[in-house]
Amino acid sequence: MKKNVLAIFALATLSLTACKKNDTVNTQDQQEVTAPSADAVTYNVDSTSSQIDWEGGKITGDKHTGTIVVKTGTVAVVDNKVTNGTFEIDMNSIVVTDIQDVEKKAMLEGHLKGVTDENADHFFNVSKYPTAKFEITSVTEENGTTMIEGNLTIKEITKSIKFPATITVSDADVTITTEQFAINRTDFEVNYGSKSKIADLAADQVINDDIKIKLSVKAVK
Repeated sequence: MKKNVLAIFALATLSLTACKKNDTVNTQDQQEVTAPSADAVTYNVDSTSSQIDWEGGKITGDKHTGTIVVKTGTVAVVDNKVTNGTFEIDMNSIVVTDIQDVEKKAMLEGHLKGVTDENADHFFNVSKYPTAKFEITSVTEENGTTMIEGNLTIKEITKSIKFPATITVSDADVTITTEQFAINRTDFEVNYGSKSKIADLAADQVINDDIKIKLSVKAVK
């Protein structure tokens, strides 16, 4: 009996850990952005080495992956620690990486970008909102983990998010990387196929509200 209880406890613990690992980050009201201090050293984003990897899909399990380029930005460093950062994300650079068929790949990329009048605002409407933005408002240590907090702007809607990251600072460059985490796309009015916004969708039409993302940024002097 004792072994059964321990087994159940272990399974429950694993389940809770897995859920926590994949939790969607909470969004809050945007935070105040302060200017870098006068003694900050500025590094400039290298767009050839900076991108967002994304994953999204239907609740049925059909999913897609891709990338988006971090086009420009700066990172401010004081005493070898990142204090500020601003990143511009090129929404026209959305690429789907899991589809090999050229026509199907172009069709999904066009849908995500909203290239026709019919689907313009289904997802990101890049002709109206060509860029997204992220601004660091704080970098803190929590239980030995580096946490970045900042304002994410998509479709001119700004929310504060917080996520764990690995930051490396050298004299030549700064790298900021993350493990995969999720944001709720409906917080930014990306509502197409969302069961939480459109109640009468058939099961095979429902797209997860969560978009999983992984950030990789390199900035150089």
